[in-house]
Amino acid sequence: MKTSILFVMNKLTVGGAEKALISLLETIDYSKYDVDLFLFKHEGLFMNKLPPQVHLLPEPPLYAYFDMSIKKAIMGALKKGKPLLAIFRVLVGYLFRTDKRPAVREQRSWKYVSHALPKLTKNYHVAIGYLEKNPIYYIIDKVNAARKLGYVHNDYNKLGMDPELDKKYFAKLNFIVTVSEECGSVLKERFPQYADKVRVIQNIVSAEVIRRMAAEKAEWNENGDTAFRIVSVGRLNEQKGFDLAVEACKLLRDAGCDLKWYVIGEGEERGKLEALIKQKGLENNFILLGLRENPYPYVKEADIYVQPSRFEGKSIAIDEAKILHKPIVVTDFSTVRDQIASERNGLIVKMNAQAISEGVRRLLEDAGLRAAFASRLAEETLGTESEIKKLYQLF
Repeated sequence: MKTSILFVMNKLTVGGAEKALISLLETIDYSKYDVDLFLFKHEGLFMNKLPPQVHLLPEPPLYAYFDMSIKKAIMGALKKGKPLLAIFRVLVGYLFRTDKRPAVREQRSWKYVSHALPKLTKNYHVAIGYLEKNPIYYIIDKVNAARKLGYVHNDYNKLGMDPELDKKYFAKLNFIVTVSEECGSVLKERFPQYADKVRVIQNIVSAEVIRRMAAEKAEWNENGDTAFRIVSVGRLNEQKGFDLAVEACKLLRDAGCDLKWYVIGEGEERGKLEALIKQKGLENNFILLGLRENPYPYVKEADIYVQPSRFEGKSIAIDEAKILHKPIVVTDFSTVRDQIASERNGLIVKMNAQAISEGVRRLLEDAGLRAAFASRLAEETLGTESEIKKLYQLF
């Protein structure tokens, strides 16, 4: 008899945790495991990446009311004869207007949003909430399973969450899984009563798949431009520090560097970044490429990879750049030394525009250093497919 597993996630938009989930699902041994996936919304660029063996459960229709305007939601809920749903939508709207802490208000809204999500009737051997907050809360409140695992994909202290709201849920998890040793240490310090539940399992990154996908051709539209190419990958939000990258690009251009800095990703800060790019006169130097289903050719064809993040759990994008042997500049966030040894396989710089620009300029002007980093990365054993065995042990 196969072991039945349920994964729960918000949706499959392009992001580190979403990419990690797809890689995990591509690695699971389906001769031993039956896998269901419950998504709050069936949307995202990774929807077409789901392995055929994964059984995607139906989308919960009422959840959509929490993702539309209050007026439209109230009218729709009342037409369906669901006045309580309309009230909950109003309460969530009030909560989002009055609580200026994004992560905490998402935590607090669960008691209302949960009414739009069904309780699953199937009994599972293992249920996995694959992201902090709602996916974890869902497997505790709405799923019957012999074992329950909750993933925290980032440094908990940097997420802006209220640990008091998580305590009662963490108490009911069998294991709290995170993606780096530093993130594990943070969880143990923050929740000492649950330290024995914390497990570190790195995100699964397949070197073979990445190199194969990177063999495709990137579309730069440069018309023979010979400028240095810098590439960054990530969601356009404050965490990823692309505002610092724009400032660094301005410093580099003012110093006479001939470069084009490309960012692959999408997010809520696009408008803010576009305004900053225009303000700095960098329209021809700092380019927001948007989402790319296959970002690897862009990384492969870049001269330098830069990750200007303010915090990370363990950056999948950095691991992917390492697999493609790219010289890397990365900011000094708390978990960075789990991935980069500064001056050996990349440069770790302070978390400000000046330091980022200096690190990038050093690599741009020193072909020997770029080659040395690439050569050392080529000697490393990269790819983490074997991490799936650690997950199996928890089942």
